[in-house]
Amino acid sequence: MSRDEFSFDPSKYVPFRDTKELKRVRAISRGEIDKHSNPNFHIQVVGDDLLEHIFVTDMFYRIWRAREEDRKAVLLLPNPNFGYIKLAHLINTFQLPCDHLHTFNLDEYADQDGNVAPESFPQGFLRATKNYLFKKIDPSLRPPEEQIVGFTNENLLDYGNMITDLGGADASYTGPGWTGHLGFIEPDAPEFEGDLETWKRMGPRIVTLSPLTIAQNSLHGSFGACGDLALVPPKAATIGPAQIIESKYRMDMHGLSVGGTVISWQRFVTRLCLHGPVTPLVPTSILQEVGADVFVAESAARDIEPIWDLAY
Repeated sequence: MSRDEFSFDPSKYVPFRDTKELKRVRAISRGEIDKHSNPNFHIQVVGDDLLEHIFVTDMFYRIWRAREEDRKAVLLLPNPNFGYIKLAHLINTFQLPCDHLHTFNLDEYADQDGNVAPESFPQGFLRATKNYLFKKIDPSLRPPEEQIVGFTNENLLDYGNMITDLGGADASYTGPGWTGHLGFIEPDAPEFEGDLETWKRMGPRIVTLSPLTIAQNSLHGSFGACGDLALVPPKAATIGPAQIIESKYRMDMHGLSVGGTVISWQRFVTRLCLHGPVTPLVPTSILQEVGADVFVAESAARDIEPIWDLAY
């Protein structure tokens, strides 16, 4: 290596480490990000303020449509957000009965021994889903409590079958984590080791969270947005690739930024998930193969380049 050259391998903590592929996807421009060879994998760049609107209206439409067709609506729900409050408002405004609605959370935290966090855990996902969504729906319109399902120690082994027995999910809503995880399907978790075909058949289980996921979640508001790594549980319960593949419709959303700033850790992993190899090392990449509607916010789609006047 000459004095002017400097090259290195990615850190051992980076799950996908093919430097040639990393360089290729890093260079994908804003104008190229919505192009893909699979006609069933639709990528659309939208304004940051539209992403939540698309998510909320799609959920409302599927609940309403199922009601009109006198059938169940089965949805796999991602981490809670303020969009759930807006969904509850639509349901209340249009007085849409939801006794046909069945929801399953994609994941839930667990302790070091694999015990799933109870609903009393302040940062728990089922707790937040109920607080943001179901408790804000008029009691006369809410689905029965037993149809609002999150992971527990008791249902972990049957979680996948519970979804399949309902005919599979009508829709799953996802968005990649810093590692490219899908739900909490982590690329570097020993519980999800296997070749691609084996991995695609894997169902719910307890998973060891990646150090990068713990760092990401320590910046969430529920954990004080303060980087307290020790406050984030070390493991989680999660659906498997099989439940996402089984879903009749898949929506994937890319638009997370840090506190509403131009800083977006998703900007790179979006490119890796949407245009890199399909591999368990980038779990969300499976959507390239099975098809999905993908909505990428402008903040995530913008070109990757140094922003020297932001901060070193």
